[in-house]
Amino acid sequence: MTSATRLIVTGTAASPRRRRRFSLSSTVVILLILAVLGLAVFPFYWMLVTATSSDTALYGGGVQGLPDLTRLGVFGEVLGSSDVLLWLRNSAVIAGGTTVCTLLLAIPMAYGLSRFRFRGQAVVGIGLLVTQMLPEALLVVPLFAIFSRLGLLNSFAGLVLANTAFALPIVTWVLKNAIDTVPVDIEEAARVDGASRMGILFRIIVPVTAPTMAATAVIAFFHGWNEYIFALTFLTDVGLKPASVGLAGFVGEITTPIQTVMTVGVLYTLPAVALYLILQKYIVGGMAAGSVKG
Repeated sequence: MTSATRLIVTGTAASPRRRRRFSLSSTVVILLILAVLGLAVFPFYWMLVTATSSDTALYGGGVQGLPDLTRLGVFGEVLGSSDVLLWLRNSAVIAGGTTVCTLLLAIPMAYGLSRFRFRGQAVVGIGLLVTQMLPEALLVVPLFAIFSRLGLLNSFAGLVLANTAFALPIVTWVLKNAIDTVPVDIEEAARVDGASRMGILFRIIVPVTAPTMAATAVIAFFHGWNEYIFALTFLTDVGLKPASVGLAGFVGEITTPIQTVMTVGVLYTLPAVALYLILQKYIVGGMAAGSVKG
C-alpha cells in the first residue's frame, strides 16, 4: 500500500470520528442554550401558571405544572375590575418620554465625545461612569426637594427627567463607542459637499448607527418601564400611578391575592417582552457595535 493510499484510508476512517465529535459538541451547546433559555423563560411561565391556578390547586398539596387554559378569563376580569390599563398607559408614557429625552440628549453628547478633543474630556467621561455608582435610593430626598421647588412633583415630567438622568450616562457611552467605529472620511466627504455638523450627525451618523440606537432605546425604555422608587415618591395622584407602583399595591399586610398579583405581573411583562422580541436583531448587533471600538 502506497503512502497516498494510506493517507486516503486514514482520512476516510477519521472523518466519521470528527463528525461524531462535532455532533457531540453541537449537542452539548444546544443543551446549554436550552437550559439558559429555560431559566430565563421559567419565571414568566410560572407567573402564568399561578395566575390561572384555582385556590385549591394553589394552596393544595400538589404542584400544578401546566397553566389551566380554562381560567384565562381571569385576565379579562382583572382588566375590567382594576386600573391596570390606566397603569400600563402611565408606564408607557413614562417609558416613552424617558426614551425620547435620553436619545435626544445622548446622541449629540456621544458625537461630541467621539469627534471633538477638548480640555476636561476625560473628566466628563469618567463623570458619566461615576454617576452609575450612585443608587436611586440615595438621591430620592435631594431630588424630592429640588422637584418640590420647581413644581415637578406629581407630574410625568419630573419622573421622566429623573429617569433620563440615570439612563443617559450608559446610553451615551454605548453610542460613543458605536460612533467611534464610523470612519471619519465619510464625514469629511460630507463637509466638502457643504453638509453642516448637525446634518452629518442626523443624516449620516444616526442612520449608520441605527442598530445601536435601537439597542440604547430599549435600555432607556426598560429603565423607565421598570422604575419604582422615584414613581412611588414623586407621584401621589392615584391616576398617575405606573404599573410598577400599582402592582406593588396589591401586596397587603394580612393577605395578598396571589392570582391577581401574578395576572397583573403577566400583563405588565408582556409589553416589554414584545418590544424586546421585535427589536431583538437590532439589539444584538447594536450592543456588539457599541461595545467594541474599531
